[in-house]
Amino acid sequence: MRSLYTSSLISALCILAPALCSQEHQFHGQATGWFSSAEKNVQLGARYLPELSAGYPVGNDFNSEFILSLNCFSTSQFFPDRSPLYSGTVQPYRLWGRISSDRFEVRLGLQKINFGSATLLRPLMWFDAINPHDPLQLTDGVYALLARYFFPDNSNVWLWSLYGNNDIKGVDIAPSKKQSIEFGGRAQIPFWNGEIAATYHHRTTDLNSIHLSNISSPEDRYALDGKWDIGIGAWFESVLIHRSSAGGGLRYQRIWMLGTDYTFDAGNGLTVLTEYFRTDNPDKLFAPAKGVSFSAFSFSYPFSIMDRGSCMIYRDWTNNEWYRLVSFQRTYDNWIFHLIGFWNPSNARRAQIVSGQTGSRTYQGKGVQIMAVFNH
Repeated sequence: MRSLYTSSLISALCILAPALCSQEHQFHGQATGWFSSAEKNVQLGARYLPELSAGYPVGNDFNSEFILSLNCFSTSQFFPDRSPLYSGTVQPYRLWGRISSDRFEVRLGLQKINFGSATLLRPLMWFDAINPHDPLQLTDGVYALLARYFFPDNSNVWLWSLYGNNDIKGVDIAPSKKQSIEFGGRAQIPFWNGEIAATYHHRTTDLNSIHLSNISSPEDRYALDGKWDIGIGAWFESVLIHRSSAGGGLRYQRIWMLGTDYTFDAGNGLTVLTEYFRTDNPDKLFAPAKGVSFSAFSFSYPFSIMDRGSCMIYRDWTNNEWYRLVSFQRTYDNWIFHLIGFWNPSNARRAQIVSGQTGSRTYQGKGVQIMAVFNH
C-alpha cells in the first residue's frame, strides 16, 4: 500500500513538473556521517536527505507547495566474533502537497504529524517515533490527509485521515490493520496564560500480527493536554486508549505525564527540564493496575554561540534501570558536529527512549557516537 501511495504521488508530481519548473522551487539537503562504538560492535553510517520543494500562488488568497524528500542511508556494522552486517536503501522520507492560506491548510501525502508539549516522555507520540537522544530529531512520516484551521485568537482545529500505515509508531502496541482507514482530530484553545487541547483518534489494530491476540480490535484514543507559563514552564499530557474487542490487559491503557522547565540566570543560561511518565493497563477503566513509570531530566547549557552541551538522565522506577546520555555540539555555518556518550541498559526495555531513526544504530548499552552533519 505504501508503494501505491508513493507511485501515485510521484506520478502527480511528474504531471505537475512542467508547471513547477516555471515557478519558485528550491533544493536543499542534509548529509550525515557517523561512527558509533558500543557493546563490542562498531557501526559506520552515512545518510543523505535531499529535498526538492516548489510552490506557486493559487488565486489571490491561496498558495500551493510540494515537497519531495528521500531518505538514502547505508550502514556497516562490525563485530569481533562474526561477519560484518551491511545495509542500506533509498526510501521516501517526505512526499506531500498542500494548499494553504494565512489561516488554513490542507496537506496530502507522506508527512510528519506531531503535537503536544512533552519533550522526553511523550504520551502523544501517536504518529512519529522521534527519539529525544537523536540530535537530528528524524522520524519516518505517515501517509495522511491533514486539514488545519487557525483562528485569530490562536485557537486551532486539526482533522486527519490516515491510510496505508502498517508500522508500529510511538505508543502503539500493535500496527494498524492493513487496508484500514484511521481518522481523528484535535482542538486547541487559549486557556489562562497558556493553552489546552483535546485530541481523538480511531483505528483498527492488528493484534494478531504481534501474537497478542487472534483478533483485530477497534481502538479509540482520547487525550487532553495543556501548557502554561507560571514563572516556570509547566505542561501535562494524558491519554486513554480503549480497544473494544481486546481482553487480557489490552482493553484499556492509561498514559499520563507531567513536565516543567526553567532557565536559570547562571552564565549563559542553564536550562533544566524534568518530566514524569506513567502507563498501565487496567481490566476496567477505573480499576487499579500495576504500571510502568519513568522520570526524565535534561540539562542544556550554551557555552558560546557555536558550542552547546547537554545531558539527559532517565530513571525506570519499575525495572530499577538508568538511562544516561551526554552530548556536545559545535555549529558552523553549514556544518554541525556532535560528540555523544551514552550508558543505557543493553536490553532496552523502553524502545522509544533508545531507538534510533531508520538506518541508524540504537543507543543501547555503553558507548560513544561521533556525528558530522552538513546542511545545504
